Amino acid sequence: MTCFTQEALSGKSALVTGAGSGIGRAVAHALARSGCSVIVTDISDEHSRKVAEDIVAAGGRGISLQLDVVDTAAVQEAVDRGAREFGSLDIIVNNAGINPKSAFDDEKAPGKWARSLDVMLTAPRNIVAAALPHLRQSSAARVINIASIEGLVGTAGASAYAAAKSGVIGFTRALAVELGPENITVNAVCPGPIHTGMTAAVPEESAREYVERATALLRGGEPEEVANLVTFLSVEESSYITGAVIPVDGGMTARGI
Repeated sequence: MTCFTQEALSGKSALVTGAGSGIGRAVAHALARSGCSVIVTDISDEHSRKVAEDIVAAGGRGISLQLDVVDTAAVQEAVDRGAREFGSLDIIVNNAGINPKSAFDDEKAPGKWARSLDVMLTAPRNIVAAALPHLRQSSAARVINIASIEGLVGTAGASAYAAAKSGVIGFTRALAVELGPENITVNAVCPGPIHTGMTAAVPEESAREYVERATALLRGGEPEEVANLVTFLSVEESSYITGAVIPVDGGMTARGI
């Protein structure tokens, strides 16, 4: 559950990518519970519709749009439709991602590298570009990029993912400086080991051993724990935070493992 009241984001609207499952789904629900109207986008039409239906059933406002974030025309259409539907577009949450792990010299690695940059670095840039005219009309515009601790530490077999997420961090900082004079904040959230569909394939015992070794809190996180930070970065109380890169990792980066 979000710690913010239903009025915290009343009158605001947000577009969340990759919102059909995992962290994106938790973010969409948390924003909606805080009074935000949510444009739920996902490459899976079925998943995005389910999340939007659940939001509406709980008394919130949400619409679903199937969206492949690498399709620039579809991105522009989704942004404009969302703004028309709710009368504004105030918050962008760039969450869509893939898990392209492979050895650096694997024969499929070059394709995974290109796809990773397309989905997790170029797409967020294009989404912000499409949304910028709407964000400039907002009194409290927010861009929140979901990066990863993989952008801060190194893991074997994750060079493509790490490169994309490191790029997101650099993009966040530079854009925060560029858009700061327009009162548009830009921040990055770096989840650590979070229980999502991407991590579900890891055997339970192996996952438990990993988080106990790697985190200060000796456990994996829940998507809602990331969503609560995203919600905070969306509300008025966070108005002086921009260019920040914030881990949500149970102390993993602090522990240095």
